[in-house]
Amino acid sequence: MAHAGMQMLGFALALIGVIGLIIGTMLPQWKMSAYVGDNIITAVSMYEGLWMSCAFQSTGQMQCKVYDSILQLNSALQATRALMIVSIIVSVAGLGVAVMGMKCTTCGGDDKVKKARISMTGGIIILIGSLCAIVACSWYANDIIKAFYNPFTPVNTKYEFGSAIFIAWAGSFLTIVGGAMLAASCPRKTKSTTPKYPISRPASSKEYV
Repeated sequence: MAHAGMQMLGFALALIGVIGLIIGTMLPQWKMSAYVGDNIITAVSMYEGLWMSCAFQSTGQMQCKVYDSILQLNSALQATRALMIVSIIVSVAGLGVAVMGMKCTTCGGDDKVKKARISMTGGIIILIGSLCAIVACSWYANDIIKAFYNPFTPVNTKYEFGSAIFIAWAGSFLTIVGGAMLAASCPRKTKSTTPKYPISRPASSKEYV
């Protein structure tokens, strides 16, 4: 029962993490305009995401524009896009594999050892997907930090972390914790009940000289 509870908790955490990855990937607030320098008060706030850039006005109106060409994007944005998509696909596939190996399901048959190995495989796949998301978020964050502290970057074009990157980070960490819990359901070797010492046989009635 303890392993079944750990599997269910790990699956729930991984599922919440994947939902966070999807939401974070879709939101445009990966980076937002930083209020530095003399012009602190501004009427327009700029947001940039993986798929579009948005301008939020002080009146409450928000206008977004989808990126026209992939070739115009920098390498960090292209790599983050690809890694986040791969992370979501791999994590969803890992969840599907883990469902078949959980003790509360009957998809993988009745063999407990086989189901535990399937669940462990699903957890490992989820771990790979979550690592892709962590690398993507860290890469994008490093690009923001480098541009912010670059002295040649104009003050009005400096950006800081947006809410979407924190959602993606939280989703990736939840996914890695859930995948680790599923991967920890490795089948243990059961102790053999047969005696290790040789079985004594009755002495033969025949005597050899």
